[in-house]
Amino acid sequence: MAVVNVMVNGRAYTIACDDGEEDHLRELASHVDGRVKVLLSSVGQVGDSRLLLMAALLTTDDMLDAQNKLAALQKETGVANDADDRAAQSELIAAEALEKAASRIESLTAKLGHA
Repeated sequence: MAVVNVMVNGRAYTIACDDGEEDHLRELASHVDGRVKVLLSSVGQVGDSRLLLMAALLTTDDMLDAQNKLAALQKETGVANDADDRAAQSELIAAEALEKAASRIESLTAKLGHA
């Protein structure tokens, strides 16, 4: 277990994390601090709790938008994959039909050759 000191809105916070996660935690805190600074410029100092809540809500909104976009892309890709699967199945059916037709032609040719 590691302990990291981070700064958000000019205040120091000590947070525990798993060993090796210190840099990631600092990066996350930096992102939150950036959000808080943007909020400060638009709404002013409304208290740490409110600023942190607003930053969390904005970050969560971004995350949900990204998840929705990812789901839409996965759905699009899934539809494309379904179309590819149907095309491959059609090719297999056509190949089987051609093989059967070729076998029938060979059989008829053999019968005609013996006649």
